[in-house]
Amino acid sequence: MSKNPLYIQLYSLHGLIRGKNIELGRDADTGGQINYVLELARNLCDRPEVGRVDLFTRLITDKSVSSDYAEPIEILNEKCRIIRIQCGGRRYFRKELLWPHLDEYIDKTIRFIKREQQIPDIVHGHYPDAGYVALQLSSIFGIPFVYTGHSLGRSKKASMIEQGMRPAEMNRVYKIDHRINMEEKILAGADLVVASTRHEVDTQYGLYQNKDVPEYRVIPPGIDVDKFYPFYHDLPEENADSENIRFAQASIVKELERFFMQPEKPLILALCRADKRKNISGLVRAYGEDLDLQAMANLAVFAGLRKDIDAMEDNERDVLTEMLLLLDKYDLYGKMAIPKKHDFEYEVPALYRVAAQKHGVFVNPALTEPFGLTLLEASATGLPIVATNDGGPNDIVHNCQNGLLVDPTDPKVISAALRKIITQNEQWEQYSRNGILNVRKHYTWQSHAGIYAEVITELTTSARRLQPDAVRPADRIGRRLLGLKNFVVTDIDNTLIGDDNSQLEALLALLAQHRGQVGFGIATGRHFDSAVKILKKHKVPTPDVMICSVGSEIYYGSHGRYGQEWATHISHRWDREKIVDILKGLDFLTYQEPEAQRAFKVSYYMAPGKDRLPKIHDLLLRHKCRYNLIYSHEEFLDILPYRASKGKAIRYLSYQWEIALKNFVVCGDSGNDEEMLRGEPLAVVVGNYSPELAHLKGNRHVYFAQAPCAGGIIEGLDHYEFFSRRPG
Repeated sequence: MSKNPLYIQLYSLHGLIRGKNIELGRDADTGGQINYVLELARNLCDRPEVGRVDLFTRLITDKSVSSDYAEPIEILNEKCRIIRIQCGGRRYFRKELLWPHLDEYIDKTIRFIKREQQIPDIVHGHYPDAGYVALQLSSIFGIPFVYTGHSLGRSKKASMIEQGMRPAEMNRVYKIDHRINMEEKILAGADLVVASTRHEVDTQYGLYQNKDVPEYRVIPPGIDVDKFYPFYHDLPEENADSENIRFAQASIVKELERFFMQPEKPLILALCRADKRKNISGLVRAYGEDLDLQAMANLAVFAGLRKDIDAMEDNERDVLTEMLLLLDKYDLYGKMAIPKKHDFEYEVPALYRVAAQKHGVFVNPALTEPFGLTLLEASATGLPIVATNDGGPNDIVHNCQNGLLVDPTDPKVISAALRKIITQNEQWEQYSRNGILNVRKHYTWQSHAGIYAEVITELTTSARRLQPDAVRPADRIGRRLLGLKNFVVTDIDNTLIGDDNSQLEALLALLAQHRGQVGFGIATGRHFDSAVKILKKHKVPTPDVMICSVGSEIYYGSHGRYGQEWATHISHRWDREKIVDILKGLDFLTYQEPEAQRAFKVSYYMAPGKDRLPKIHDLLLRHKCRYNLIYSHEEFLDILPYRASKGKAIRYLSYQWEIALKNFVVCGDSGNDEEMLRGEPLAVVVGNYSPELAHLKGNRHVYFAQAPCAGGIIEGLDHYEFFSRRPG
């Protein structure tokens, strides 16, 4: 057992998650994984080696959903919270639209962690969006990263191709290629992948190029056997929920009787989201084409929660519309129930028990099924199952001997399996008994949480041994930045390093002496590799932060982690190709060498000229470009996204790591430093400055040093008494 109790952060961003009355089946993004992460969080808290579990999701303020999802922090118990971080606005939307906003989520999560002053021991991402977030946080803080995919993009893409969906539509609706690309990166960076079945590892993760990079552990999910108790039991004991349970049972019976002409017949029950992969239409066809099955049993399909089908997403609307058309085609009125809603907390367990009391069957005809949690819930109540022979159900039926597997694409095979269980009483009893006993043997949350805690304890313990104060062979730059309150940021050429380097060693010694309290960064027009090269040449230690390419790129720590969050932020309305095309006719501009060009920087040589800058501005503005133009040393012209510059990058660092701008000292010598020298940070202009900065004299918080280069920086730090002042 770990000496210090583990702090675990779970990430599930896309769904509506709350501690009570969870809305499973509301839409395609509120499936069983919502229940999984909640139960995992709760049951991990019962483990002695776990000190805290925080479940991170998205904060949503939207009249179309409950106000519960707008609470920033929801306490589940003394060791467990739901943390909601806002990103991409406050409106609720489907998970495929979340990708552009994930870097914003990362920034705000870093701020949350800094305010809490507690770095997690491990991060666990669920689904690829949360996997991406957890991967980045793992890199920033140097902590292990665990991933659970739940469903995978390559499998989904193959299924959609079989259904005839065009690649362009897949990418428009599901962003499928982007998702698969992110999944490859996630697998390349994951320390551990937790899967539900061996089949999932071999046949789903096995489709990826990076399938062999992470370690895998198969830990089947559990269920709450106190909630899903056998159908033949009375209430286990009188408690606060007893009346709710009785009411739910009565409500379900009343709701079903509303649909059926002969409600006493055995009940075939399906419970799933309205998703094409769930193959609801295949089930209705199987029932509709088998008159014998119709004569002996009723069918109830609980296809999520719905109000107005016309207002739903395309996928759900298409599925539900087809279900209604098939009901009409086969004239299943009086035999088929299609309720519009159900309560997960009390009504779903009651549904299973009502179906079992009627000697019915639970059916999952999905085309692909990574696991199949509803199969376990049904079996725990004593309801036999018919399930797809894809994925998780293979393991469930093998372990529990609780039903039959079928080819979900063959309606006749589905109906034959349902008839077989319904008509053979002895077999029904055997499957019912096996399900009750074997679910409790193989699939409890206590078992799942115990194995999970053991695995991650081993992962974090072995990682901690790598260094006395680290947890993985990574930079730990996030840990360092969390503890800093002051920062010195300087340009390189002619500021930190120049013609007079007599004081460079003294400056570096001063920064090293105060390294525990003061961060060191550079802000340069050079690209990253060029900056690294010149710093090494002059024996300058790797800075904590490197703002490169005139503020269009940020890199962190000794490993040079690229700041994708900053890149995402500045990419808004940036069109590099358009700008190059617009300016190609100006004969006074010379496009710089390829190594000077960057994704977020267009660079030219330009000699001074009275009307040249106005002409460039006029052209770009007339073509409605959003940009930031920087001209320096009367030679270099850089055009950046309008959100990018050295100064804006420093403000971004201030925001991201909650270091007050007044606790930054920024140092420069030329026009491309001007923006960062103006404003709230304490500015130092070195003695060898370019004339283009002369107009800053007299500005508050701008100190003009007498000494050149590093000597001027030391002079400025002394002027501000920077190392003796307390951060405010």
